[in-house]
Amino acid sequence: MGQRRGPKSGGQGRREQDSSLHHGTLVHDWVAYPLYEVVHAQRGATVTLPCVLRAWPPHYKVKWSKVEPAELLENIILVTNGAQHKTYGQLGGRARLRRGHRNDASLTIAGVALEDEGRYRCQLVNGLEDESLSLTLTLDGVVFPYQTSQGRYRFNYFEAKQACEEQDSRLATYQQLYKAWTEGLDWCNAGWILDGTVHYPIINPREPCGGRLLVPGIRTYGAKDKQKDRFDAFCFTSPVRGQVYFIQGHLSFKEAGQACHNQGATIAKVGQLYSAWKFSQLDTCDGGWLADGSVRYPITTPRTHCGGLLDPGVRSFGFPNKEQRTYGTYCFSVK
Repeated sequence: MGQRRGPKSGGQGRREQDSSLHHGTLVHDWVAYPLYEVVHAQRGATVTLPCVLRAWPPHYKVKWSKVEPAELLENIILVTNGAQHKTYGQLGGRARLRRGHRNDASLTIAGVALEDEGRYRCQLVNGLEDESLSLTLTLDGVVFPYQTSQGRYRFNYFEAKQACEEQDSRLATYQQLYKAWTEGLDWCNAGWILDGTVHYPIINPREPCGGRLLVPGIRTYGAKDKQKDRFDAFCFTSPVRGQVYFIQGHLSFKEAGQACHNQGATIAKVGQLYSAWKFSQLDTCDGGWLADGSVRYPITTPRTHCGGLLDPGVRSFGFPNKEQRTYGTYCFSVK
């Protein structure tokens, strides 16, 4: 097959030619590789992943799939022959072809969810000359460490995954954890991430966290036994379409839930509180109950009488006795 067609001169032509070599794979004439490989979105939005054909092969299909590194497989989302298409799985129920023009095989996903983030593949199936391109969908979000009320290192991988999901989040990817570290996440306890490996981010080296002589960075334990090994979790959440607010009072855990219910709201989850702190600048000096039985409070402007720590963050009182201890509560209402 001939060289990739495109402008013969100018910066754009050079960029196209350079992009024809992607991760060691030659992209031929049928598929136009996009200028940008990363597509950004927010939870709840509608997003389009571009895939445009330069021409129509005589006999072909286009297959969209999502690459799941933790399971070492690809989940098919949609298959089309240009005239008809069929969707698969839960994601397929929210996916459709954009069809902006005759050669448009771009995938549109409605109601983007946390689990939609990741790598996608648009594959042109054309006999022996299959071609594909890969795109990465990323969400704006925040990573937070999470452990059980029984203390540190109680989750196997599957329990950690479930725990994050119960708190309106999901296990973080390594890229998300790394970004959180660059933004100041400093945590001495190791936790699971989405691909089944275990890490912890250190900004300020210290003796209990690998020693003072190691440079700041992501400490790694590598891949661990998902059933037997136990650690904490690093969860990732994204902006939510709703409001987190504080009700002041001296409430038991049960009374806190009822107070939110009386206002047509629910007691907030940990991920929702972190989202409100990160993206709505929620700043409250009082501890409040959350849905998992923990008591926390968000600080965006550090001050002496609010814990005394120098950096913004969500402070925690742990998991107090639900009946004997009283606090305010954080509620979540859907907009």
